[in-house]
Amino acid sequence: MNDVQDATSPGAALGGPVACVSKVELRVACKALLDRDTLNKSDPCVILMVQNQGQWTELDRTEVIKSNLHPVFAKVFTLDYYFEEVQKLRFEVYDIHGTHSIGARDDDFLGGVECTLGQIVAQKKMVKPLFLKYAKYAGKSAITVHAEEISGNNGYVELFFCAKKLDDKDLFSKSDPFLEIYRINDDGTEQLVHRTEVIKNNLNPVWEPFKVSLISLCSCDEDRKLKCLVWDSDSRGKHDFIGEFYATFREMQKIGGGSKVTWDCMNPKYKLKKKNYKNSGVVILSDLKVRANIYSSCSVAIDFTASNGDPRNSCSLHYINPYQPNEYLKALIAVGEICQDYDSDKRFSALGFGARIPPNYEVSIILFKIQGVVEAYQNCLPKIQLYGPTNVSPIISRIAKLSAGEETIKDASRYHILLILTDGVVTDMADTREAIVRASYQPLSIIIVGVGNADFTDMQILDGDDGVLRSPKGEPVLRDIVQFVPFRDFKTASPAALAKCVLAEVPNQVVEYYSHKAICPMPPVPSCDSPTSLANTPTESLPAVGTTA
Repeated sequence: MNDVQDATSPGAALGGPVACVSKVELRVACKALLDRDTLNKSDPCVILMVQNQGQWTELDRTEVIKSNLHPVFAKVFTLDYYFEEVQKLRFEVYDIHGTHSIGARDDDFLGGVECTLGQIVAQKKMVKPLFLKYAKYAGKSAITVHAEEISGNNGYVELFFCAKKLDDKDLFSKSDPFLEIYRINDDGTEQLVHRTEVIKNNLNPVWEPFKVSLISLCSCDEDRKLKCLVWDSDSRGKHDFIGEFYATFREMQKIGGGSKVTWDCMNPKYKLKKKNYKNSGVVILSDLKVRANIYSSCSVAIDFTASNGDPRNSCSLHYINPYQPNEYLKALIAVGEICQDYDSDKRFSALGFGARIPPNYEVSIILFKIQGVVEAYQNCLPKIQLYGPTNVSPIISRIAKLSAGEETIKDASRYHILLILTDGVVTDMADTREAIVRASYQPLSIIIVGVGNADFTDMQILDGDDGVLRSPKGEPVLRDIVQFVPFRDFKTASPAALAKCVLAEVPNQVVEYYSHKAICPMPPVPSCDSPTSLANTPTESLPAVGTTA
């Protein structure tokens, strides 16, 4: 896949950064294929080729479908899609003999077609005739390619199916069952989502679990109907119908607490003819795991209260020394360099609190609106008046509210990290405890770095390591979301040591949140942008939140 991405991504020829637009899933079906076999029908397989520096190379291939001239393949091709780049594809159909390999004979080739990924995405459903060598039509055979763009936060679901007491369709042995799942589209058409493997000679099959994107399964519509068919496999392609049932993803999600979801597998003909007909077996969903792609965003809040000292004085914690960074910068760079790798779009929300801002010199939260957190910090110091008090609850509440807004979006999977750099104990401790309790229900982690030599004893209360943090009314946090670290303990240590300590609890906090939501998180997906320095990290402005002196 890496070779393909290098060849088909913008900037590849120039060695520049790629700009991933989205991922695309391609599903393939064929009609009226040429019959190359004497006794049976062709056993087709589709090979997906991609052009790499003028050369065609195989990217992937479908399964082989036995004795079928109108195959619908279960295999899904997943590609990175770059709308501004011409990505040339070629689909080749072969008749496979015995092993899953391509024969050298010309009569193994059933036809092929060339196109671009952009053409398929634009049409969503592309139907093209197949051609043999020398641009000769392969009879009336055609290929259909369906395309679906998979946005980052749709997530995936892993399904575990089995069945009990299926009808026996064989005379001298037991049925060889497999399961097919079709999504019913808005126009009434049916799209194959998945076809399981065949379980030989077994009326109580346990199929291998499979993973499918939620957009492929149900178009992210929990109530969309899914048509599920159970067949007895036949090596000649003439499968015997066992039964069917209809399901929705909402029904599937009822699984939990040791309970399973079951459906009667019904044969409509038997139901009409047999008076005492109950079912042709039972299909069981024994387990379901939702895996959401997690995207994180980072916010930085810097303490601009007067206790830090006049920035023009070399004793100030905010003093800009031309020869070495101050403690705020050291902490910001050490932690920020790590955090930015987990920020999906590498756009930090940068804020400052406790300062009076011209022209009216009212105390409010500063919003860095220029490029680069470090540059913004250095540029704003001469323009503001350090003041107070050290109130952090407005910032926590603001970011928590932002996180809550993300959570209400269907299938949202964005997790927030708030980094607070402060020189002393917060002065609104009661409000801060209340804000943290409220925030513990949101997809948010808070990292507090104490800068300077102040007494940070009370800050350990917010951390919660010595006991459960509670609001002033006694309500406990849903989960521990705060990590406090005094910077002075790492003055002689490497920046990596500080970052490791500060971020140590974040992975568990992420897992705890998504476990509470009954969602199994996947690792954060790195941005398609090339790595950048924190000094050049763009900042994102937020509406101002006022504080009072």
